[in-house]
Amino acid sequence: MKIAVIPGDGTGPEVTNEAIKVLAAVAEKDSFDYELTPFDFGGERYLKTGETLPEGAIEELQQFDSIYLGAIGHPDVQPGILEKGLLLNLRFQLDQYVNLRPITLYPGVETPLAGKGPEDIDFVVVRENTEDMYCGVGGFLKKGTADEVATQTAIYTRKGCERIIRYAFEYTQKRNNPKGKRLTLVAKTNVLTYGHDLIWRTFQDVAKDYPDVEQDYNHVDACCMWMVKNPEFYDVIVTTNMFGDIITDLGAMIQGGMGVAAGGNINPDPGGTSMFECMGGSAPKYTGQNVINPIAAIAAMAMLLEESGHTESATRITEAIKTVTGTKMESQAAGRMGYSTSEVGDLVCQNL
Repeated sequence: MKIAVIPGDGTGPEVTNEAIKVLAAVAEKDSFDYELTPFDFGGERYLKTGETLPEGAIEELQQFDSIYLGAIGHPDVQPGILEKGLLLNLRFQLDQYVNLRPITLYPGVETPLAGKGPEDIDFVVVRENTEDMYCGVGGFLKKGTADEVATQTAIYTRKGCERIIRYAFEYTQKRNNPKGKRLTLVAKTNVLTYGHDLIWRTFQDVAKDYPDVEQDYNHVDACCMWMVKNPEFYDVIVTTNMFGDIITDLGAMIQGGMGVAAGGNINPDPGGTSMFECMGGSAPKYTGQNVINPIAAIAAMAMLLEESGHTESATRITEAIKTVTGTKMESQAAGRMGYSTSEVGDLVCQNL
């Protein structure tokens, strides 16, 4: 495996170190080889050079099997510059059209949902990652005046809808939930009557090829309510870019916070390069203190291995995480874990 590593900003390098430590330990146990190449993309480089991604960076990253991303965000860089110039740029240019977000409550991790446990919060959101409002189509008229007009156009294509929905159906089959295979489309067909009508019709067409998967539909507002009231209902959710952005953050909170939430930006096509990351930000106020939670970063490495075909190694890491959160850590909050960042990484390695 050839893996590009972007540690990023703030505490990004600290949690990345722990993920790489776990990768090394599981690779030794399971006897596979890998090669890491670091890249310094992020806030510090932008402040020095004024560029988020240098010329030729996309082409270089395409030569890797996977990208591992620590965290992006710098207090001296205006919000939106790194997110758009680095994260969104990579997702779009590398055609990482699947954003995969497991919503898993690990043992020992607190959820704000009363009476719910790990058996209730265990589903996956498949978010379309390259269309919708994030395409950047729009503009201003009479900007800065009392008559200003701003437009932001959502783009949906039949190809984009079909490939994400088909991926979600196949993922639901592969996940093979013992409670029953169910795929829930989350959209807003009663109001967004063009783009979401296309999504709905595509969903119905693709569903014919997967008769063993139960089909379900939620308006996005109803989904937000049911995720809080009855998260155990969900198996796999497929949704649009913007709605996915919102409900995965809600999912992160019910699974215990950003410190345990990991995700993948996946190009599942042959030869595609996928990127895996922890959902939490760079947390610059904790930089260098060795107190930030690395669980999400380690879980992101497990996702990378799963996508790369090292399923047993990925499962080994996930089970080790469950042991550490369930029997060792006092909290998932920075500075209150009962262990330092590096000690949590050591515990996961010991429990592989």
